[in-house]
Amino acid sequence: MRSQAAAHDERIGIVVMMPDRGAVSSVLLHVDPSWSLSAAAREFARSGVPVFPCAPNGKRPITAQGFHDATTDLRQIEAWWDQIPNANIGLPTGAASGAVVVDVDVHGPVNGYEALERSRRAGVLGAWELTTRSPSGGTHLFYPATPGTEQRSWQAARAGIDFRGDGGYIVVPPSRRVIDGQQRRYGLDQVNTGPATGLDARRLRDFLDPRPVIPPPESRGVGRSPDVSELAARVASLREGERNLGLFKAACRLAENGTPPADALAELGAAAGQAGLGQREITRTVRSAYDNVGRFGPRYRASMSPQQSTDAAEHRPSHPPVYRGM
Repeated sequence: MRSQAAAHDERIGIVVMMPDRGAVSSVLLHVDPSWSLSAAAREFARSGVPVFPCAPNGKRPITAQGFHDATTDLRQIEAWWDQIPNANIGLPTGAASGAVVVDVDVHGPVNGYEALERSRRAGVLGAWELTTRSPSGGTHLFYPATPGTEQRSWQAARAGIDFRGDGGYIVVPPSRRVIDGQQRRYGLDQVNTGPATGLDARRLRDFLDPRPVIPPPESRGVGRSPDVSELAARVASLREGERNLGLFKAACRLAENGTPPADALAELGAAAGQAGLGQREITRTVRSAYDNVGRFGPRYRASMSPQQSTDAAEHRPSHPPVYRGM
């Protein structure tokens, strides 16, 4: 669903018609901080955009199946927000909503805005519809999803940029979080008054963080080299009760085929986060898988801090599961 939007240019006193927008961008253009979270959630649903509740002041889905529970059913949405009026608004990305998002973040020494500027200069960003700011100082760039083309979510942690596509979700305005003891809102930041273009997510990822080449497995009974995209997609779709084991098995596949631990975290981290696992849990599970496989042996363990080694040992299953494929 696409619609036209209008903006008032105060400098010349006229109304400027903007190009057609996707349903997500159209709602974001007129939802402002004065709206209640319940009213905004209903507005998305009325526009054909499925939503679901996330934890108040947080990003974690609070329904049983996470973003898989997203709906446009107004009665269900009213029931959710009647029960928890301050629940944040989650929105599935990709084909489900018609929008994909480039998520720019700043954490520690990693500045996603630097990578964003490099991507812009290289011509791999395209033209977004609009951007929103996040409470933590990041930015979300919204693009129209490409009809008939699946683009899975991924994470380029070393660049400070994530892509939220099929199998992912984003938190949208007027949701809020508590940062450094202060409540801060997601909000509209910039609007592109020109035509938007689709985003080639694979091209962007290859530019930011070329994917590792997985070497052929050694002759010790290991099957074919894993399809990393397929592994990540399976991890992203895991449900509660199977997430840790599923991530453990996927990480074992990468470890068996010689993928360095840092690359495994980059490949599977975003997918596991979309499934609902926390970053500490993801890191511990991947470390446990590598410790269990033992491919990196003393060299891998020597690269870990004493606390990391302890974490891995504590998290390692007492009887590692027997599995075939994935």
